[in-house]
Amino acid sequence: MASLPEPFSARYRINRINNPDHPLSREDVVWTLAFVKKKMADGAPDLVGLPQPLLLTKFQSFAEASLLLLKQRGGCGHEADRLRQCLQEVISGLTIESN
Repeated sequence: MASLPEPFSARYRINRINNPDHPLSREDVVWTLAFVKKKMADGAPDLVGLPQPLLLTKFQSFAEASLLLLKQRGGCGHEADRLRQCLQEVISGLTIESN
């Protein structure tokens, strides 16, 4: 039997970001941005080794998610969908440790 991810582990949070039925919270967005920032600061091979065009796409999504977070009003509609897409783009392909 597969074990359930422990609450607030990286795997749990990533699953919440990828679940369209889960309404994104400000905490989800801030956690994701901090997670990616730490990955980059640590020199994670899954980010550092990316081709420049893909790295720039991830950076654009990171920046857009940050701006959407700043002007977020309700967490619904087109902006919420775009925010989720940005977060999914930023975390796609990253190695998730069990933390």
